[in-house]
Amino acid sequence: MARRPTPLPAAEFAAVCARLDAGSTDRHDLRAATLHLMAVLVERAPGHSVEVRVPPYAAVQCIPGASHTRGTPPAVVEMDAATWIALGRGSLAWANATVHASGERSDLSAWLPLSEG
Repeated sequence: MARRPTPLPAAEFAAVCARLDAGSTDRHDLRAATLHLMAVLVERAPGHSVEVRVPPYAAVQCIPGASHTRGTPPAVVEMDAATWIALGRGSLAWANATVHASGERSDLSAWLPLSEG
């Protein structure tokens, strides 16, 4: 079973964001920001009805509702890391994002953004 991500300390996340804003495409920064924002989503929207996937960095289950124990969950949302980070930071609106989403509760707009900046 995958380990649940944990948020970064605020100063560390700010440093990662500063590097990304400066144009860094370092995989470590993309991974760190992705995992941080996934952890914040899970904290704010605990549950198991939606699986959010950002390959190759993370997949988490969140949002209250119907649970599942095997196979594909009732709702799946998948996107690349740059899109997830932009959504999580509020620099991209859900309506303007390119995501693959299916199932009930797959609209994450009520939970976004997760961080400012």
